[in-house]
Amino acid sequence: MRLLTLTASLSLFLVSGVQAMETEDCLMCHGDADMVGEALAIDGAKFEATLHAYMGCTSCHSGVSDSHPDDGIALSKVNCSECHFDVEQEYNSGVHAGMAGCNDCHDPHAALAPTEVSGYDMNAMCADCHMISNTIDSHERWLPQAGLHIEAVPCITCHTGSEDVVITWYLVKQKKAYGDFVLVPPEELNKLAGEEDVTRLIDADGDGVVTLDELKAFNRNRDYRDLHMVGMMTPEKVSHDFQILDNRWDCTFCHASGPEAMQVSFVAFPRPDGSMERIDVEKGAVLDALYGTPNFYMMGATRNKTMNIIGALIIAGGLVMPIGHGTMRFLTRKNRQGGGH
Repeated sequence: MRLLTLTASLSLFLVSGVQAMETEDCLMCHGDADMVGEALAIDGAKFEATLHAYMGCTSCHSGVSDSHPDDGIALSKVNCSECHFDVEQEYNSGVHAGMAGCNDCHDPHAALAPTEVSGYDMNAMCADCHMISNTIDSHERWLPQAGLHIEAVPCITCHTGSEDVVITWYLVKQKKAYGDFVLVPPEELNKLAGEEDVTRLIDADGDGVVTLDELKAFNRNRDYRDLHMVGMMTPEKVSHDFQILDNRWDCTFCHASGPEAMQVSFVAFPRPDGSMERIDVEKGAVLDALYGTPNFYMMGATRNKTMNIIGALIIAGGLVMPIGHGTMRFLTRKNRQGGGH
């Protein structure tokens, strides 16, 4: 039994080594844009972060020979449906069927899981065909503040049946004074974090969960005054069945008072390989607009306990005068009646 286990382990090691060697050989050329040209160049760091890298180059490019490219054999086009058959079936049932192929939206050498992709990158895929200005114009016909909605929600959140929508927070900065916000690159965050992991910028105790107190401390820290947190409603499971869903016309789909989806949130930190690392945020913290997440406000859902108390006191104060005045008039009615004789 021991010999069998050792043989199996050795075989796995040898296969893994050969596969890694094949990928490494490919990247010796395809990792250099000057050698193969921009169209055939691959970012090795981004590719390494994908499941495709684990499978190895020849899993998809099976026609590559040991003498490539000197053998002069042209590689056949990769058929994604050999692995992603269910995705292809779902995609073909939607409005985009026949209008774009997998590679028109996805770079197979930088393909990541939905939770590792920022909402900004999700929308960038759509913007390759759907100009942002045109999208805003078409939505303004019925959607108030269309520009803000499109900026805060990935297209696939509304235009697919994607499930488990949560709030994902990204660290952003302004390009210039009063300019657009852009994601802060990992090298800048690493510089701010120093010797610490970048997640410690917010998760101060490093326990993997951001509390409301930690959010307060981050928002008040003058060293981070140029950093902002912007939240987006992102799906956990992505669908490729693009369509216009009836329930998305209903504002309460998002703007209900404290919906379950709004209770769950994450902070996403960019990695050098282009993926995002997420850490949990205390449940419900996203709803505290004043202390937890001041750059995120959703009417009908976001709230703050302190502001609730202040609001209640204002309402109570406003009622004191008419109620007090009416009460005094009622108590002194006999005196006033007597003075009239």
